[in-house]
Amino acid sequence: MSDKEKPPDNHLEAKKYGEPRTFDPNFKGPVVNRSCTDVLCFIIFILFIIGYIILGLIAWVNGDPRRVAYPTDSQGHFCGQKGTPNENKSILFYFNLFSCTSPSVMVNLQCPTTQICVSKCPEKFLTYVETQLLYKKDKNSWTYYSQFCKSPFSKSDRTLSQILMDDNCPAAIFPSKPFLQRCFPDFSTKNGTLTVGNKTMFEDGKGKTRNAGELRAAANHINKILDAKSLGTKLFEDYATTWYWILTGLIITMLLSWIFLILLRFTAGFLFWVFMSGVIGVIGYGIWHCYKEYNNLRGQENSHLTIYDIGIQTDISMYLQLRQTWLAFMIILCILEALVILMLIFLRNRIRISIALLKEGSKAIRYVPTTLIYPVLTFIFLSICICYWAVIAVYLATSGVPIYKIIAPAGQCEHENKTCDPEIFNTTEISKACPGSQCIFAFYGGKSVYHQYIPTLQTFNLFVFLWLINFVFALGQCTLAGAFASYYWALEKPEDIPPYPLFTAFGRAIRYHTGSLAFGSLILALIQMFRIVLEYLDKRLKVLGTRECKTCWLSGPGEVGTISRAAAPESQNNISKFLQCCLKCCFWCLEKAVKFLNRNAYVMIAIHGKNFCRSAKDAFNLLIRNVLKVAVMDKVTDFVLILGKMLVTGCIGVLAFLLFTERLPILIEGPSLNYYWVPLLTVVIGSYLIAHGFFSVYAMCIDTLFICFCEDLERNDGSTEKPYFITPTLHGILNKKQLVPQKQKE
Repeated sequence: MSDKEKPPDNHLEAKKYGEPRTFDPNFKGPVVNRSCTDVLCFIIFILFIIGYIILGLIAWVNGDPRRVAYPTDSQGHFCGQKGTPNENKSILFYFNLFSCTSPSVMVNLQCPTTQICVSKCPEKFLTYVETQLLYKKDKNSWTYYSQFCKSPFSKSDRTLSQILMDDNCPAAIFPSKPFLQRCFPDFSTKNGTLTVGNKTMFEDGKGKTRNAGELRAAANHINKILDAKSLGTKLFEDYATTWYWILTGLIITMLLSWIFLILLRFTAGFLFWVFMSGVIGVIGYGIWHCYKEYNNLRGQENSHLTIYDIGIQTDISMYLQLRQTWLAFMIILCILEALVILMLIFLRNRIRISIALLKEGSKAIRYVPTTLIYPVLTFIFLSICICYWAVIAVYLATSGVPIYKIIAPAGQCEHENKTCDPEIFNTTEISKACPGSQCIFAFYGGKSVYHQYIPTLQTFNLFVFLWLINFVFALGQCTLAGAFASYYWALEKPEDIPPYPLFTAFGRAIRYHTGSLAFGSLILALIQMFRIVLEYLDKRLKVLGTRECKTCWLSGPGEVGTISRAAAPESQNNISKFLQCCLKCCFWCLEKAVKFLNRNAYVMIAIHGKNFCRSAKDAFNLLIRNVLKVAVMDKVTDFVLILGKMLVTGCIGVLAFLLFTERLPILIEGPSLNYYWVPLLTVVIGSYLIAHGFFSVYAMCIDTLFICFCEDLERNDGSTEKPYFITPTLHGILNKKQLVPQKQKE
């Protein structure tokens, strides 16, 4: 191909991925004279925020969070609420605890038994039949027992069947303790035997003798929950003892993260090459180990067989006894080793540029240190959004009047989950058709238009919450990008860096580009909302599938057709599961891709002040024109940041471990703790979050410098008239002077 034919190809290539940036003598960094962008999206965003505020006011008027704070009896009345008949009855009592299958059922007020408010929990064993027998001799027993009935009786003259039919009193009471404002059995262990109130056997009031194991089987996690009370007390003691040590550790983490970022300009290359040497060494050891195993199996019985000969086996160790397996491993590792070495050889210059940019990022943070404070502002904004969303969700969930539903112990009642009236339920035909069923308080709702649209309002609450969360992140990324772009495009550093670059960038982002940031965050919120809907549908389908399966097994001998009908759509279920997995995977990848594009679009917005779509297009084209640099830069940066987080968190974690386990008696005396892992995990998790906040600033710095670097190479050629804004170090790595494009010369 002749030289005359090349320009059209270059022109077509440039047209395909956008025109490269040209030299502009007036361009000195982020554009100062700019206008508002994406005004329509800004208006929509403001309208949604106004609607969100109105929703909060409506929820505040109609909701009642006391319904969450106070337990609710079977009639929907609060236990312990001031100004009500239950003011002095703050504990919830369950008539028949054997009807409850787990403590989670009780906490959610869905246990199929009558629940009333009491002032204290039972402290002894007593049955209704015993009170009848002791009434003439000791009326105090009936007085004590009657306080656990729905309404007080003057004497126990009703039969047990009448009491159970009217559901006025429990058949028996057991020693209990209040926990979570509910009466739970007083489980304890005596000489290795589970007891309730120091008894292993007791009467259930219905003619049966029960043991503590049966009661625990009916509520198999209650003992663990009760143990959690003492565990919670010990945890509180540990936190009270070590809070200042935890705070000190987190402060040291902040200082260590800051020092690490500043020193990264000297250690980035060292860390990367040490890591790559370790990778090559580990793979080399794997090759040697595979060869050793391959050689040791020479001559052993059946080692010559192939994987095809033995077929599919559940015992993986059988494959490890074949020479072919180790040969395959060795070949794979050799290919991987060769690829790593070739990558390092052929991409060494791009890796050097990436490392140089990492070092440049450390210098940028040193010259603009206020950027390290910005994660605190992001944390405050996120906390406000999360708290507002949670409060609205609680108020919406507690709006309305009590709704009662039919719950059957065996779960075989055809009327189950239908609404009912607890006042007349025992006189209806449903109670006779479904023996043992109860009309139990379920939730708060109503039939008004507002109550009918509460699920829709909850969905709106969640969607706006996701939008605001993504907007907060977008605002932070655009602000940091503007600050670091001001650093890069300063020809003489730090003299030409404008004053207060972070606050200037924040003001520009809020004043001119709220609409663009709202646009980008809206796209992410829609994708995340769709992913949440997919997860919700998946959970619902699993629940429905479980119910159908139970129905099949509960069918009688003459209903074999039910099982076959349920098994018929199994292939359809597999197809639907496959499609759901594909959708989840696609939307996960889409979310990651959109986050990457948005991040770079915000950088272009901060620099040039264009709208979101134009900035996203320009950023995409710029990255495509430098796609190899992007891939190398992304991986090198990810590695250094992950290594930095691990290094900072690991150092603080080791020091905290030595301190809390009292292994530094010579230097400092550690505190005496019940569980040393409690403050240790707190310090480790807190240190990681703080390090992540600092290094997220660094990551944004690198992305911004990289975008500016790529644009700098297109705008300038390194000549005196068009000097690079990059540092001499990067200029030396390039080791070349780009020719001025012919079109630009003209």
